[in-house]
Amino acid sequence: MMRARCGKFFLLLFLCAACTAFSSEYKGEEITYAISPIGRAEYRDLGLVDVDGRKISLITFRTVVPGFNDLEKIYADPQTGLPVRVERDISWAFSKENLTEEYSAADHTLVIKKFIGGKQVKEYRFKADGPIHNAVLLPFYLRRVENLAVGWNYEIRLPDVFKVSLASVDEIEVSGKKYKAYHFVSEPRKFEIWISSDAARVPLVIKGMGGLGYTLRMKSHVLAGADQAGAK
Repeated sequence: MMRARCGKFFLLLFLCAACTAFSSEYKGEEITYAISPIGRAEYRDLGLVDVDGRKISLITFRTVVPGFNDLEKIYADPQTGLPVRVERDISWAFSKENLTEEYSAADHTLVIKKFIGGKQVKEYRFKADGPIHNAVLLPFYLRRVENLAVGWNYEIRLPDVFKVSLASVDEIEVSGKKYKAYHFVSEPRKFEIWISSDAARVPLVIKGMGGLGYTLRMKSHVLAGADQAGAK
């Protein structure tokens, strides 16, 4: 059945808690991706917002493929980068649904609720032996890891456990430009991520494996109002 993000149409495995604080230095950043075999994705960092008197980081991520449109609002703790809440509006070819994801870093739990027409129809509960991470944030958090070296690794939970490792530093071409990029892999082998090794640390390519294989390749990147010197 649904294993957090592992059951999503696209397995976008994104987050790691071994990094520096999830600050607002990238506020205004926008990245678009082409999805292979077909589709597009759009990432936006909206910076800090007020939620019940608390400053929370807000990210939006939209995935669009034929017959499927998924807009996610992702709220994260700005100090730890751990997810707090996700709100998803999903449109299929002939139906619509909404999902909420409530994370508790202290209790290591995740509660997912599914709504159709404003009525709750399903609920999923997960418990792990450590904080449960959100799937859409990993490349944007990996970029903040300092002093990366081949062999670096860290364990994440989605809530299934994966080990993310830096396998190599590669030269790749994306949107007509060549980059040196950190190449991350997961164990079990479910995804690969390439992040530019320059100051911007842009997630360039995300590749998912398995029955629903896909590849996201960056098409455009705008770093509006960000402190690129701090993105290292």
